[in-house]
Amino acid sequence: MERILWIDAICINQDEQGEKEQQVRCMAKIYAKASRVIVWLGEAADCSDQALEVLRAAAEEQHANTPPDEANRQAVLALLGREWFQRIWVSGGRSTSWAGVITNLTQVLQEVAAARHILIKCGSAEIDGHAFCSGLSALKPFHPRPDLRTLVSPIAYLIRGAIFRRRYNGDEISRPGSFSLNICALSELVDMYHTRKATDPLDKVYALQGMCLDDLDAAGLSANYRSSWKDLFRKLVNFCLSDQVSVSTWDDEEVAVIEAKGYILGEVSKAGQDATRQDRQHVEITWRNKLSSCDSKQKPWISHYAFQASAKAINNGDVVCLLQGASKPTIIRLCDSFSAVIMIAAPLKDDLPGWPASSTTFPTDLLLVWDWDESGKMSRGESYWYFVNSRVPKCLRMGCRCQDYLDEATRIWNLGMLLNRMERYEEAVKNLRSAVEVYATGAAMRGADDSSPAHGPWREVDARALRIMDDLLVDGKGAAIEAVYMELGQTPLRWAAEEGREAVVRFLAENGADFEAKDHGGLTPLQWAAKEGHEAIVRLLVENGADIDAGDEGGQQPLALAAENGHRTVVKLLLATGKADINSKDRRGRTALLWAARHGYDDVIWLLLAGEADADSKDREYGRTPLSWAAGYGHEGAVKLLLATGKANVDSKDRKGRTALSWAARYGYEAVIKLLLATGKANVDSKNGRTPLSWAAENGHEAVVELLKLHGAH
Repeated sequence: MERILWIDAICINQDEQGEKEQQVRCMAKIYAKASRVIVWLGEAADCSDQALEVLRAAAEEQHANTPPDEANRQAVLALLGREWFQRIWVSGGRSTSWAGVITNLTQVLQEVAAARHILIKCGSAEIDGHAFCSGLSALKPFHPRPDLRTLVSPIAYLIRGAIFRRRYNGDEISRPGSFSLNICALSELVDMYHTRKATDPLDKVYALQGMCLDDLDAAGLSANYRSSWKDLFRKLVNFCLSDQVSVSTWDDEEVAVIEAKGYILGEVSKAGQDATRQDRQHVEITWRNKLSSCDSKQKPWISHYAFQASAKAINNGDVVCLLQGASKPTIIRLCDSFSAVIMIAAPLKDDLPGWPASSTTFPTDLLLVWDWDESGKMSRGESYWYFVNSRVPKCLRMGCRCQDYLDEATRIWNLGMLLNRMERYEEAVKNLRSAVEVYATGAAMRGADDSSPAHGPWREVDARALRIMDDLLVDGKGAAIEAVYMELGQTPLRWAAEEGREAVVRFLAENGADFEAKDHGGLTPLQWAAKEGHEAIVRLLVENGADIDAGDEGGQQPLALAAENGHRTVVKLLLATGKADINSKDRRGRTALLWAARHGYDDVIWLLLAGEADADSKDREYGRTPLSWAAGYGHEGAVKLLLATGKANVDSKDRKGRTALSWAARYGYEAVIKLLLATGKANVDSKNGRTPLSWAAENGHEAVVELLKLHGAH
């Protein structure tokens, strides 16, 4: 029978780049024509026949869920460790289609991505592709080899899909000038297969072009073997994310360092393998819904997803963020002073809680490392020192490492900002404290001659954070961040608001800090700023949406805290918003006016009365009015203001029957008594068992006794 053979080693001139580029673009179409693809794993060895039989039996009895014995499991692991499962291309392999196509240099991914029927052979043993995948799902053989799972599971996804593919029509093309299987977006394919091996790293991208939905010709990513790896990798990162991120790449390394601004969407609260399919991972994400229409006081919004297995498994605690300009979220893992990219473009819906589609603010500065090296360097943060530091200009002074320390300080500070946004406050304050300490070392190296041309200037992107650290270092406040947190459980924003650190508050606010997080005393940052009278910080927090009506454990709102402490400008600012409830009562029933009257803050009382505060409101604890409190403490100006309203009941009695006149007489406040008597409404003989006259006499206030007698007191 006549056959047409297509053999890579013969049909492609591997030394002719142009021909190689053209043939690579045709591979998906060649495989798509095959009615069956035979995957050749190699000669029989290491009990491979036994391994295939174990997988077949597991597929037939998958509902029994009986774990294999150790010998069978080791046989399966040895089979899955073969070169075919590890590479983009397999040199010297053999793949035979029943359409008559034989290849000598196997394109692993596309041969199974295009096939409609797959037969897997090892030596003389064979197994149907779908049965192979079903057996894997039933056996769950990968413990303790997660490295094999991340290699095998994504390829199992392609094999499993073969039975659902339609027959290739020779006339169809997916886009002008090229053919694609249109499996999914390039970014998703890269997430699944970037740790697979290839002799030429360019093939880690070009091997995917016949499978993706994207137009790689238009993106400048189509096969071009004259391109450098450094340029291709940088173009790929910008394509997967956006042109608004800064990318550093190297020709001899499969590592990219990405600097970007981002918005934190949420955190992976649970991650694990699918119980029935090894090619999927289940992920639970808890969203930070500050920008959503959801009430932020409700319970966290949680979503569940089943992702296709990727080259790096998602873990609990991984962070979901949206980078500026990107259309899909990125999943990252926090490391010592940077974050590792786990999934460059997570295939999530764009109608998520907290999705900042309409937002132009991306407050968090992120330094990301995307490692394609299959050796697993990602787990060892120190391995990235060269990549992270080589992107920073060195100090011009011979042997000086000040720029290294300044950059490290900024990276640690920004990580602290990210942790703060994730509400992991204890970790956040430790990072901020550490950042100041590292900055101190760099600053010392620059010494007194900071203006000398021998030292390079701060990087513009780092300058603001470094100025804040310099401020904290100069006045010694850096140490206070961690010390006070450990004592009071306060967030960095709460600490800065209390201390009046406007620059730090602004920095934290712009980096998405939680304005409503409370310390152990139940106070928010706004409450602390109002209590301490930091007008600029109150304004900043209010303008950024801080809750004006939030109460502490005693129910005191920011307006009452400012009034109690006599901060007129803060009271004025809060009233001007039109949102502060001027007559709101705390748990003791005290209003802002009552607090101001008790302490005699005349200018605050005037503002509150002008805002129509209730001049005769009684507290729940003692039943006393603002006038009663002002008279009892001898605040003449406050009494005068309250009486001028005509709304204060001069003879109002508290729970023990005492009037304002009784309180003033008890403590001998003659000027206050004159004001009360001048109204003609004060009852000089009011009793709670004792009259104002008896109070004054008992305490030796002779002038008050005479004054009361002149007004008919008995």
